[in-house]
Amino acid sequence: MVEAQLGKPAVPIITTAFESLARTNAFKRGMPHQRFTFVPHPVWGKSPQQLRADIEGNDPVSGEPMMQQIVASLTRPLNAEESKTGAIEQSAGPAAFPADAEDKLQQYYHDNGMTDYLPIVIPTEERVAAMLKGTSHKPDEVVGKMAAGSYEPWSFTVKQVAINAVMAGAKPEYFPVILAIAETGSASIFSSTNSFVKMVVINGPIRDQIGLNYSVGAQGPFAPANSTIGRAWTLLSKNLANGGVVGETYLGSLGNYGNWVNIVVPENEEASPYDSFHVQKGFKNSDSTVSTFTGWGIVSGQGTAIAGLSTPKFDHFKAVLGTLGPTFSGTVVMDPLVANLLKDEGYDTMAKLLDALKTRPSEPAQRMPRPQDINIIVSGGSTNPYWQYGGMRYERTASVDKWR
Repeated sequence: MVEAQLGKPAVPIITTAFESLARTNAFKRGMPHQRFTFVPHPVWGKSPQQLRADIEGNDPVSGEPMMQQIVASLTRPLNAEESKTGAIEQSAGPAAFPADAEDKLQQYYHDNGMTDYLPIVIPTEERVAAMLKGTSHKPDEVVGKMAAGSYEPWSFTVKQVAINAVMAGAKPEYFPVILAIAETGSASIFSSTNSFVKMVVINGPIRDQIGLNYSVGAQGPFAPANSTIGRAWTLLSKNLANGGVVGETYLGSLGNYGNWVNIVVPENEEASPYDSFHVQKGFKNSDSTVSTFTGWGIVSGQGTAIAGLSTPKFDHFKAVLGTLGPTFSGTVVMDPLVANLLKDEGYDTMAKLLDALKTRPSEPAQRMPRPQDINIIVSGGSTNPYWQYGGMRYERTASVDKWR
């Protein structure tokens, strides 16, 4: 019970859509008989009169008068069962499986929610050992902690990350990038009704060393490194952070297609007139890094009422960023052609461009108050001056070189 943990009686009031989630969370946190009161779902969009009627009515789950039930739950002493406590245990599954019975093992992984429901590479001991050769770090070294829901973060080792990298089809030379993503502690699938998505920007020499595609089709399925690194992030978020359990640690109402392999953006540093993203964050050009972002996602800037299909100009970016809500920052992924067009307009440094995108007091529609709230990434193959944008917030940058 909440009382047992905090010393004060409390009764969570939950909408009916989250009954299963609430009970499961309470059970896994050692409170299997937590007292709840449930209200009709949804709450959003209802008038004050409708909300009052709901509260003054009966609990739709128990059928009991809601207010009387709350008072009784707060004042009635706990019985022996309600006083029991426990703790959730981490389970990342077996360390590896034998190479035989391939079809049965594929089904085992699917049935236990350990995949993205596409065929995986079975992580035999031999394959995991080969993946571990991609790093100098010991298999039992703790990489970090990650949480996909409201539970305590799970810690995980280099070997556990290797298992998921094998499952995703990654090569050993990709492994330092996957370890760096894992180190950030950012789960790519996490509990929110908003169907959020994650993005990783990859910078530095590692891009060419492992064959990442940052030219034509940079965000598409046109290079094994791009595809499998993004997929590995999803799998380790499910298996090492308890993510993707629908109704428990995943509640996205619509879901997000990006959750399959996330948004992977190797930056086209060579074609950009600006400092690369990791240099802006204090790293050197010779450093290899990953930078994670979270938010709603990104969509094409072409076809908007503001920009249309015309050649992009600074005013387009400022106007479009001004339409984004305050929850997340504004992120733009632009083709090198667009970056060079902006340079020709006089924005010859990233600092100058970001400063010009700041809010001005006379422009109340512009919601990005500081240049550091806006992120600009240059990627693509210069076949057309196109760009994408969305509400995506920068999280952190981690070193890939650390994990070589």
